[in-house]
Amino acid sequence: MANNFKEESIEEINIIMQQSQSAFEAYQKTSAEQKALFLEAIANEIEAIGDALLQKASEETNLPLPRLTGERARTTGQLRMFAGMLREGSWVEASIDTALPDRKPLPRPDLRKMLVPLGPVVVFGASNFPFAYSTAGGDTASALGAGCSVVVKAHPAHAETSEMVYQAIKKAIASSNMPEHVFQHVHGTSFESGKALVKADDTAAVGFTGSTVGGLALLQYSSERKKPIPVFSEMGSINPVIFLPDTLNKNAADLAAQYAGSITLGVGQFCTNPGLMLAVEGEGLDNFYKLLGNGIEDIKPAKMLHAGIHSAYEKKSHAALEQSGVTGVVKSATEAVDIEAQPTIALVSAETFLENHLLHEEVFGPYSLMVSCKNEQELIKVLKSVSGQLTTTVMGTDDDFAGHSSLLQLLPSIAGRVLFNGVPTGVEVCASMVHGGPFPATTDSRFTAVGINAAKRWVRPVCYQNCPDALLPLPLQQANPTNIWRLFDGEWKK
Repeated sequence: MANNFKEESIEEINIIMQQSQSAFEAYQKTSAEQKALFLEAIANEIEAIGDALLQKASEETNLPLPRLTGERARTTGQLRMFAGMLREGSWVEASIDTALPDRKPLPRPDLRKMLVPLGPVVVFGASNFPFAYSTAGGDTASALGAGCSVVVKAHPAHAETSEMVYQAIKKAIASSNMPEHVFQHVHGTSFESGKALVKADDTAAVGFTGSTVGGLALLQYSSERKKPIPVFSEMGSINPVIFLPDTLNKNAADLAAQYAGSITLGVGQFCTNPGLMLAVEGEGLDNFYKLLGNGIEDIKPAKMLHAGIHSAYEKKSHAALEQSGVTGVVKSATEAVDIEAQPTIALVSAETFLENHLLHEEVFGPYSLMVSCKNEQELIKVLKSVSGQLTTTVMGTDDDFAGHSSLLQLLPSIAGRVLFNGVPTGVEVCASMVHGGPFPATTDSRFTAVGINAAKRWVRPVCYQNCPDALLPLPLQQANPTNIWRLFDGEWKK
């Protein structure tokens, strides 16, 4: 963390959360249109910073300007997406069951239900996405869209970038006449500051993207509270990819080129990086692995986000490669220097993989492990041994899919997103996307961190019974009956 950023004390954090609670109470009274205009103002202010923001982020993260330009666009696009969600209105899932006073044997009261915001949300910025998963990223945008106030803990790896975005949000707060403390920003490198944010009495929910250790620590802090709160931690994944026999025999060269690119995209610093590959042994696999190795050798090392991530990559990749039974190691033909990561793949038998849990662990960086299985039954056994994932992918021909029904039926139980004939790197921001998965990919597999439905992490249902019409929230008033809406062909309809 830069020296010019002060770390808040426990007492200051408690005051910040009290301010957030007061702001939440005021923010609830603003209309959906006012909130939408606020989110759009944040997007406009971020864009108004211009190239200076991109250059600072590149200095702090080693990410190239084209990547950061795209990520900034994704960030502002998310903010505008939630503004659209607010205007459309169906996200509150309003439903109205009017009274049936003459029903026998008992009358039915008037019942109306909708989702309401939880309260102040604490968001922990991610190291690998300085815009899209950080200060004004998806957690913040979805929480503000849901009607919650937000406190962001800046990631120390890009603290100055986070501060610049914070100043943009402050301008949007002023121009939109929002409560002053509807969004607040803190710096800190200690575990104690993160712990204090989670355990503060006024904190209502937590959003986190990062390591398993960090995510589980926040979950533990929540459980220690007098009143536990929801914690949505997205903690990474090894994203198993299954290569079926017919496609390996017919498409090995194309598959190798596709996956050499995916494994090394962004220096492997994506939570959807394909860190595990599975296939049945044979000539098809041998040929594919050789071609994949050729592709990996041709890709030059590149700088990782920061020294801490590089150190962890070196430690975990070396530990995995030193395990008994790990063979076929192929690395970039160019030596890595400084905090560069050397792209690496390795090969192991299913038997060895099943016996050694260390090989199941994520190696965050341009690394992937190929597991060679004797048959489909052993491949299924390997897949079942892998814990919950963000994604799982199957590469195959129509003949492959027709001949592996048992395997395909298993895939939805493994991950939140099941891909066919693609790469897991790349997450589209839309209503149908699921960026979540069974534990330990996330702490709550019922939700997604991407898309409009990400707002549902920060709300709860409330039923109003026999409530006077004038006292009802607008979506439930008789003059504005919303009822149940569903998405058909891209349009919301009753």
